[in-house]
Amino acid sequence: MLCGSAYATSVDAPALKTGDTWVYTYTTENGQHGWAQKDEEISVERVMGDGVLVTLNQKGSNQPPQEELRGLDWNHAVDINGKQQIVSQPLSFPLKEGKKWELSYIQAHPDPKLVSHTFDCKYAVTGWEEVQVPAGKFNALKVECDGQWSNELAPGVNVASVASANQTGAAAAMQSQRILPHTVISGRIYRAYWYVPEIKRYVKAVEESYNTSGFRSYRLTEELDSFKPAS
Repeated sequence: MLCGSAYATSVDAPALKTGDTWVYTYTTENGQHGWAQKDEEISVERVMGDGVLVTLNQKGSNQPPQEELRGLDWNHAVDINGKQQIVSQPLSFPLKEGKKWELSYIQAHPDPKLVSHTFDCKYAVTGWEEVQVPAGKFNALKVECDGQWSNELAPGVNVASVASANQTGAAAAMQSQRILPHTVISGRIYRAYWYVPEIKRYVKAVEESYNTSGFRSYRLTEELDSFKPAS
């Protein structure tokens, strides 16, 4: 049976309530290095003026649930260079076919090997379509994001050594060469979200990353298993 709303011309932000609960299956594929899967429960703990506090509970884990702040459009913000910066914005209400927005940021020193990480992605609402997930078949409003990323390598030292031996013993000579920081890797980004108003969230999401050669190096797929609205 097909679930979901009629093909509305515009979709407003959902009325989230404490107790709304979703269960998703997450499938992670890391290029040629295999894949992993987990089930996670997401529950609204508290609704605030401009966001929600949710709990994340991995099924089968003995670890306590995590708590995380999200925007009312399910955006995710983290501290970048001393300021809160949105790093993921799958939705932008009101949603309607043809709507566009862009997300970009530069993160300085995300790890010791990098000077900076740059992310830029252009989002667009492409229209309504049917999507099948474990929770059922839905009419969903699809959002796609196409963009690119680049990493600037931190200064490093490339060390080469040469060893020689004679009758009195062995001696070694070492030579080092400094590597200047510059952009060494870049690639493409693709993301897609299928939002269903009655579910108050997307029922499916796909996030992909491609390397400099155009090969997919990473894919994360989220699919809704169940939704329980607050009583």
